[in-house]
Amino acid sequence: MSRKVVNVAAGVITREDGSFLIGQRAPGTFYPGYWEFPGGKVEAGESPADALKRELDEELGIRVERLYPWLVREHAYEHAHVRLHFFEVPQWQGAVNDHVHSALAWVQPGHVDRSPMLPANGPILKALRLPRRMGITCAAAMGVAAQLDALDQALAQGLGMVQVREAGLDARERRAFATEVVRRAHAVGALVVINDDEALADEAGADGLHLPARRLAELTQRPAFEWVGASCHSREELERAAALELDYVLLGPVKETLSHPGQPALGWDAFAALRADLPMPVFALGGLDDADMTDARLAGAHGVAAIRSCWRTPRRD
Repeated sequence: MSRKVVNVAAGVITREDGSFLIGQRAPGTFYPGYWEFPGGKVEAGESPADALKRELDEELGIRVERLYPWLVREHAYEHAHVRLHFFEVPQWQGAVNDHVHSALAWVQPGHVDRSPMLPANGPILKALRLPRRMGITCAAAMGVAAQLDALDQALAQGLGMVQVREAGLDARERRAFATEVVRRAHAVGALVVINDDEALADEAGADGLHLPARRLAELTQRPAFEWVGASCHSREELERAAALELDYVLLGPVKETLSHPGQPALGWDAFAALRADLPMPVFALGGLDDADMTDARLAGAHGVAAIRSCWRTPRRD
């Protein structure tokens, strides 16, 4: 017998140093002692965003000034089937004070030293490790040496994720280039995914694999890499990526691009509608640069992926 789905709003409250807030559930509640993201049940007539604002005021004594829609995940607990609407909360007023939890803690992505966490939060913790900007290489167009120089500059200024997409290089050049990108990126802690080539991803020591839409349509199970993402252009492709439990997707083009002249652009409203209620982070793609980050986040994007603008004006994640 199916149970009624309970909608819950949860906040990833962040500080400028990248840390986020978690709370420990108090005795007398379900899962006492477990750590969770602050939030609570969406009441009748409330939107998830309004519910989160109310809950954070009640639980922590803070007033939300800005929030970004992010992920929606479902989880069947013993006591309830919940749909969790996660928002990122980068700006608020007031001092954080604990009103309902046993304890509060600020933790860094990838360094969460509190346990146990509520079972639904494992994928959320992994998603928070994803940088906000992805640079997509174009060495075949700009030249290998120029691309590596631009990569060094971008990495020095904080670029956190690189996708190697080089179908225009021959096999030997592509292998040497990918290996060098991985070496330089890993030296500063950045992630590297290889487009459409599992063997090269393994050989180069990359962190994962990026799937073009045609490969996504062919797969019946998730490839065996720590990080797997895909390029998507439709709701059907996005839902397929979700069913395969991919770690992220790219969705676009949001604006017209030089690489695809004349291809209709989505715009932010259509982007927001397509990505609504997805369980994994979505990067906005297509004619974007750092100046578009706020619009992207307001539309529910995890961040921005770019080709030319990334190598022209890199910024810190």
